[in-house]
Amino acid sequence: METRDTEIAAIRFLREVVALRAEAIDQSIDAMRATLVEMCQLDLMALKRPAAHGGPDMPETEFRRFQVESARASGAFAFLQTQHQSAVALISRSDNEALKAEYLPKMGNGERLVGIGFSQLRRPGEPIMRATEVEGGYLLDGHVPWCTGFGFYGEFLVGAQLPDGRALFAVVPLVSGPGVHVSEPMKLAAMETAQTVTIDFKGFRIGPEKVVFIRERGWIQNNDRINIALQGQFAIGCALAGLDVVAQNRERRPSAFMDATYEALRQQVEDAQRDLEAYVSVTSEESTPARLAIRVRAIDVMQRCAWAAVTSSSGAANYLSHPAQRILRESLVFTVSAQTSAVMEGTLRQLTCEFAKD
Repeated sequence: METRDTEIAAIRFLREVVALRAEAIDQSIDAMRATLVEMCQLDLMALKRPAAHGGPDMPETEFRRFQVESARASGAFAFLQTQHQSAVALISRSDNEALKAEYLPKMGNGERLVGIGFSQLRRPGEPIMRATEVEGGYLLDGHVPWCTGFGFYGEFLVGAQLPDGRALFAVVPLVSGPGVHVSEPMKLAAMETAQTVTIDFKGFRIGPEKVVFIRERGWIQNNDRINIALQGQFAIGCALAGLDVVAQNRERRPSAFMDATYEALRQQVEDAQRDLEAYVSVTSEESTPARLAIRVRAIDVMQRCAWAAVTSSSGAANYLSHPAQRILRESLVFTVSAQTSAVMEGTLRQLTCEFAKD
């Protein structure tokens, strides 16, 4: 399938299948699983896979449009599938040709589904997830505090710090066994059906065949600085979902103030999305302050649209099954996902109207 055809098929699936099931996906693991299976059947789970391993090698601009639409359709489903899409992209950049040949051809249709679990590398202080080189491979010890996809994905890409400060990334089981203990899924306020767990390792041995790559000390912090704006795509998608609810309420209860609210928010979302898209291909660290401002702005407009969805829905927004209720909870997750200290500071300052003054 050509890249453009793949994008069309992916967007159609999100709009015609996922969006119509959003409330069910939010509340039912079975609905989540059924939808994931359908996406696998369409071979849409490896959009960044290189052509050499089956493609479609979707360009960054098109892939980010897909991510916006995925968050617009269902935040929980977006949160689940993006873990695997990220694993595909990371494995694609590996020098381990045997691992790529084993995994990548099977990652689009669901034969191999892989999550990610390396947010612990962002934590300051002593590493909580460690790797030690031994004869014939590495030993893993420590704690992974967040890993989404338990029961959906059989493996995940773990990040562990080596004694010299470098980070090892390797594919490991997402199931309890010798040296691996997976917790029960967390009770969460939002996106619980994505099944997030913690994992503890004790002397778990991996061979070099499972190593994706080893990155230099501080890699994840530098990567966060460069990619700080990109997580804003999910915020924009969530904002559009909120705006969709406002539009529906506007039709049900026509009024001048509802029209004015919708048009003002629509313009804010369009402006934020335009600025965000301009930075998709920017990789220079010099533009980090501008990218931070764009990420903070995306979070801000998302929060405004989510609350507008609640307010315009009146008391009905209190129902757990109401779209406005779901979108508000999804906005919570997209506010703090991949949050660095800079994003936290910027978001808090925006809430006190200080960030915009700079």
